[in-house]
Amino acid sequence: MKFQIEARKRTLQGSGASRRLRRQGRVPAIIYGGPKPPELIDIDHNEALLNHAKEAFHSSVLTLLVDGVAESVVLRDSQLHPWKPLIQHCDFQRVDAEHVIHQRIPLHFVNAEIAPGVKLSGGNVSHVHNEIEVSCLPQDLPAFIEVDLKDLESGHSIHASEVVLPAGVKLLLHGDDYVVVSIPARRSSEGEEGEAATAA
Repeated sequence: MKFQIEARKRTLQGSGASRRLRRQGRVPAIIYGGPKPPELIDIDHNEALLNHAKEAFHSSVLTLLVDGVAESVVLRDSQLHPWKPLIQHCDFQRVDAEHVIHQRIPLHFVNAEIAPGVKLSGGNVSHVHNEIEVSCLPQDLPAFIEVDLKDLESGHSIHASEVVLPAGVKLLLHGDDYVVVSIPARRSSEGEEGEAATAA
């Protein structure tokens, strides 16, 4: 999915200027990174809110048209109102085709219904992590990564290092190799009955 967002340059800073922009239906934002200095912009709030609700918006290379000039960026941060459906601020980072970027990518779990741990053992899938951090060139950035559960048995897990990544994409681990999904082993009915009898 491709995203193209119209943006305007802005010169005024401060909380007062930001409040005035929000009252006009605009979101104050900033673009940073690359050889250029940071640039203050604002974008349409309704368009930003609709895009923000789409999973791919958070893991894709976006095109910002800043007063008609295209910038390739990724969304790095967005500040939301504590309880209203409002976006308060967005941070975008410039990217280019020659430099590797780091991005968190959502995981899509497939074939849970035919996993042996579910179909044969009656277990339940436990999603421990719903995204992983990867590094790649912008053109190789996937919108999501599928994790196939068709062979996952009861009492077994899939770790981050076992997730099959697309070509050109590398996993980033900050510490231990963590579990992303598992099917915890079910206790046998006999064991449960025994425990109940002991407790009685």
